[in-house]
Parts: sequence; structure tokens; C-alpha cells
Amino acid sequence: APAAPTDHAADALFDPAVMARSRSALRRENGAFSGSMILFDLAEYQPRPGGDGYRWESDAWFGGDIDRLQIKTEGEGSFGKPIDDFEVQALYSRAISPFWNAHVGIRHDIAPNPSRTYAVFGVEGLAPYWLHLTGQLFLSDKGDVRARFEGSYDERITQKLILQPRFELNLSAQDMPAIGVGSGLTSFELGARLRYELRKEFAPYIGVEWSGQAGDTARYTRLSGDKPNAVNVVAGIRFWF
Repeated sequence: APAAPTDHAADALFDPAVMARSRSALRRENGAFSGSMILFDLAEYQPRPGGDGYRWESDAWFGGDIDRLQIKTEGEGSFGKPIDDFEVQALYSRAISPFWNAHVGIRHDIAPNPSRTYAVFGVEGLAPYWLHLTGQLFLSDKGDVRARFEGSYDERITQKLILQPRFELNLSAQDMPAIGVGSGLTSFELGARLRYELRKEFAPYIGVEWSGQAGDTARYTRLSGDKPNAVNVVAGIRFWF
């Protein structure tokens, strides 16, 4: 390929210093972008029999179009009680196609006890028809192997009113009785949330969610005196900055 030209025709008509700043901004906006975003996709209240609960899922990234540092957190619990689940992931994310990122990193489960630390390998992106999908594989410091698959879709009823169906599946390659997890499909979530964007960055929502456990995980939960399945009405706020 020929060498890039070093002379610029616009410099003959405009201040060269001004044009140099414009070219620098153009390069930054089209290939050298650097920015950040912090998104709380879920921040909700869940009325439940025997004690109301809460849940959140957040995703923050810092970097450019190709390479990013990504921090994910999620958790849930009941008001007035110790938190049930609290997970943090620190990931290096790299674009592998226009619509897909691969990531590697570390996940640490602060709760339940005893805590676990995992190596994380995953992909995340947009499938055809704008389905947002995530798949992750986890290898713990105890040698345990787990996996998670998530998906959601934003159905725009109007420009501001959006229905979001979503699902999550969690699996384990072996029994982990110390934290109440059995092998196979351990838990699942199916739900739909209807949000209204007061602004793009701020959208209250309501919805319904069916969450449950399967196999030995459900048996461990029953032995602890809890129910392995529940249908909850939810209300919350989706926001980002």
C-alpha cells in the first residue's frame, strides 16, 4: 500500500493547528475510542412469602472498541437477613467479531459460604434478530466445573416502552454439597420485565419471574427447609451512566 500522505489540502484554506486537532479527534472517534459505562440491568424489589427480597445485576466496562476491562456483579437476598448470593467477576474482554466479545478472568463468590474462586472463560454478544446472549465456563480453585447461559431480547412496543424476556441456566459438572449445589442443571430463571424509559439512562420496570432449582440442588434446598421453586412479581429500575 502507498504511504499515507503527509500534506493535507485543507491546511491551505484553514489554520493547520485547527485541522490537526480535527484529524486527531477523527482518529480517536473512528478507531482509537476510549470510554466507560456502568449498567445496572437489574436493581429490583421482590415481594415474597415469608420475607421480601432484593436482587441486582451490574456490568461495568472501561476501555475501547477492541480491548476492555469488564467488572460484573450480581447478588440477591432477603431484607433483614444475611445475603444469600454475592458474586464478582473481573474480566479482560476482547472483540472477536463486530458483534461478539470473548473474555477471560476471575470470579469470586463472596456468598454463600464457603466462598469459591473461579477462572472464567466466556463469550458475549448479539445473535441474529438482536438476541443478547452470554455463555460462561467456570473452573474453581477446588477443581469444580460450572457453566452459565443467559439470554435476553428487547421488544420495543413503542420508542419508550420495552418488553424484555430473559432466561438464565446454571449447570455443574459435579456435586458441591458444601454450598448446596448438585450436578447437572442446578438452577434456572425465566422472566419478563416491562420497562418505560423516562430517559435512555433511567427506566423503571415491573415484571414477573419464575426461578427454580433442579436435581440434587433442589433436594439440598428442601433439606435446608426452603422451597426450590418460586414465582415472583418484581419492580425495579434499570439505569446506566
